[in-house]
Amino acid sequence: MLAIENIVLAGTELAIAWTDGEESYLDLETLRRACPCAGCQGEPDATGRVVKPPVRYNERSFFLSDYQPVGGYAVQLRFGDGHGTGIYSFSYLRELGASSPGGRQS
Repeated sequence: MLAIENIVLAGTELAIAWTDGEESYLDLETLRRACPCAGCQGEPDATGRVVKPPVRYNERSFFLSDYQPVGGYAVQLRFGDGHGTGIYSFSYLRELGASSPGGRQS
């Protein structure tokens, strides 16, 4: 089962050590722009069509002010602009670290 051993803010990156020995380094701007919440990614209407709302960022949007575990499967991130409704599952964080330009695995 995918789990976090340690998580730390390192400059402009969130560094995650996984229990399987892998590490992910995720750029904060990448994390904020990839926020999985309905306010950022949209949600299906009655017909199933997903309408993505416009998202506005400011100078505080890419600073992490807090993070909290959510059960044994996710982390909730709170950004400097007050946005904090995104719940980032461990698998989503791992995927972002492996596939996005602002993330890396080691």
